[in-house]
Amino acid sequence: MPRELRITVDHDLCMGNGQCVFLAPEVFRHNENRQSEVVDPDGAPRERVLQAASYCPTGAIAVADAATDETLFP
Repeated sequence: MPRELRITVDHDLCMGNGQCVFLAPEVFRHNENRQSEVVDPDGAPRERVLQAASYCPTGAIAVADAATDETLFP
Protein backbone atom coordinates (compact mmCIF):
# COMPACT_ATOMS: atom_id res chain seq x y z
CA MET A 1 0.00 0.00 0.00
CA PRO A 2 1.54 3.33 -1.03
CA ARG A 3 2.19 5.86 1.67
CA GLU A 4 0.42 9.19 1.51
CA LEU A 5 2.77 12.15 1.52
CA ARG A 6 2.66 15.50 3.26
CA ILE A 7 4.58 17.99 1.14
CA THR A 8 5.33 21.53 2.24
CA VAL A 9 6.99 24.43 0.44
CA ASP A 10 8.70 27.08 2.55
CA HIS A 11 7.84 30.33 0.79
CA ASP A 12 10.57 32.13 2.69
CA LEU A 13 13.05 29.95 0.77
CA CYS A 14 11.28 29.31 -2.55
CA MET A 15 12.62 31.47 -5.37
CA GLY A 16 10.41 30.03 -8.12
CA ASN A 17 13.14 28.12 -9.95
CA GLY A 18 10.48 25.70 -11.19
CA GLN A 19 12.40 22.42 -11.04
CA CYS A 20 9.62 20.86 -8.96
CA VAL A 21 6.96 22.07 -11.40
CA PHE A 22 8.95 20.68 -14.31
CA LEU A 23 9.59 17.29 -12.68
CA ALA A 24 6.17 16.78 -11.06
CA PRO A 25 3.59 19.12 -12.64
CA GLU A 26 0.77 16.97 -11.24
CA VAL A 27 1.98 17.82 -7.72
CA PHE A 28 3.37 21.36 -7.95
CA ARG A 29 2.45 24.61 -9.68
CA HIS A 30 3.51 28.23 -9.41
CA ASN A 31 1.23 30.58 -7.50
CA GLU A 32 0.61 34.24 -8.32
CA ASN A 33 3.97 35.15 -6.71
CA ARG A 34 5.74 32.58 -8.93
CA GLN A 35 6.49 30.41 -5.93
CA SER A 36 5.78 26.71 -5.93
CA GLU A 37 2.78 25.30 -4.12
CA VAL A 38 1.40 21.82 -3.74
CA VAL A 39 -1.78 21.07 -5.69
CA ASP A 40 -1.97 17.26 -5.31
CA PRO A 41 0.47 15.45 -3.00
CA ASP A 42 -0.62 12.11 -4.48
CA GLY A 43 -0.39 13.28 -8.10
CA ALA A 44 2.92 11.56 -8.88
CA PRO A 45 4.84 8.53 -7.65
CA ARG A 46 6.71 9.01 -4.39
CA GLU A 47 10.09 8.64 -6.13
CA ARG A 48 9.31 11.53 -8.49
CA VAL A 49 8.14 13.75 -5.62
CA LEU A 50 11.37 13.03 -3.74
CA GLN A 51 13.39 13.74 -6.88
CA ALA A 52 11.59 17.06 -7.36
CA ALA A 53 12.27 17.99 -3.74
CA SER A 54 15.94 17.06 -4.09
CA TYR A 55 16.31 19.28 -7.19
CA CYS A 56 15.06 22.37 -5.35
CA PRO A 57 18.12 24.67 -5.31
CA THR A 58 17.07 26.38 -2.07
CA GLY A 59 15.84 23.32 -0.16
CA ALA A 60 12.37 24.80 0.17
CA ILE A 61 10.50 21.49 -0.17
CA ALA A 62 9.98 19.05 2.70
CA VAL A 63 8.34 15.65 2.33
CA ALA A 64 6.99 13.47 5.14
CA ASP A 65 4.83 10.39 5.51
CA ALA A 66 1.35 11.73 6.25
CA ALA A 67 0.41 8.82 8.53
CA THR A 68 3.58 8.48 10.60
CA ASP A 69 5.11 11.97 10.25
CA GLU A 70 8.40 10.26 9.26
CA THR A 71 10.61 12.72 7.38
CA LEU A 72 11.39 11.44 3.89
CA PHE A 73 13.16 14.56 2.60
CA PRO A 74 15.38 16.28 3.49
